[in-house]
Amino acid sequence: MITTRLAVSGFVALVATASLVAQQVADLKYRPEIPAPTYPAGKGPRVAIDEAHHNFHTAAGRYRPFAELVRRDGYVVTGFTSTFTAASLRDVAVLVIANPLHARNVGDWSLPTPSAFTAAEIAAVRAWVETGGSLLLIADHMPFPGAAGDLARAFGVEFSNGYARPGHRKPNTTDTFARETGLVESAVTRGRAGDPPVTAVATFGGSAFRLPAGARPVLVFGPESVSQETTKAPGVTPGAPVIPIEGWAQGAVLATGRGRVAIFGEAAMFSAQVSGPTQAPMGMNAPAAKQNHQLLLNVLHWLSRTPGMPD
Repeated sequence: MITTRLAVSGFVALVATASLVAQQVADLKYRPEIPAPTYPAGKGPRVAIDEAHHNFHTAAGRYRPFAELVRRDGYVVTGFTSTFTAASLRDVAVLVIANPLHARNVGDWSLPTPSAFTAAEIAAVRAWVETGGSLLLIADHMPFPGAAGDLARAFGVEFSNGYARPGHRKPNTTDTFARETGLVESAVTRGRAGDPPVTAVATFGGSAFRLPAGARPVLVFGPESVSQETTKAPGVTPGAPVIPIEGWAQGAVLATGRGRVAIFGEAAMFSAQVSGPTQAPMGMNAPAAKQNHQLLLNVLHWLSRTPGMPD
């Protein structure tokens, strides 16, 4: 019964999502207040946003509002256009990888979805984190979890390469994780003394992942949550397998060696975009996402070990 219902909704989503993907653009008017920037302008740690792996979100593109928000908090934000090596990562404090793709899937979001990274690059990132680097890895719905999967597995994280559907989702609404629907209190929801606590976060679809022992969940899927394992995107192919994901995460943080990793299974939540002829907001600029920008800042503060940020 559930498979049939999801297949029908998946066909509708295929048409709607394809239109949205074609029309999503950064909302350059989005500018939330930062009462007291953490660092003097341009004096904070370097945040490098990956642009070398056919990324759907880049510092100058759909993640420009992300980059501008972080810059206004004092961080130095640059695009990262090199392959990952010990030398290229040396001067990076926080590496952000959002929705990478293998060349095979550029313009063709169907299976197979090979890794966006070579084995040597994955080893370089793993070693860099182990020696003190910080990684923010974001992989949205299929095909992005497939492209990011090998890198995630290097840290013990296993993605589902599909579309995650929270059991508490209501028709025609944004998914919201609050205390009663899967938002777990942690360092990145508490923030520093004086920061407003994060009590609700909006997401816009995305994927789910299983965590290794010792990882700390931030967003957790509850009862009746499923992942629709489509063979092609945007949208869900009819008859796609459906797997239960209760207890899986859509956001988490973990320490490994001397470094830190934050992983999220949804990319729009840290963007600010407008889509379609009505310029509908999607991301941090959406009405239901008023606290998303604070979560993003908290995640960056945790990754960069900002003074006053809890562990």
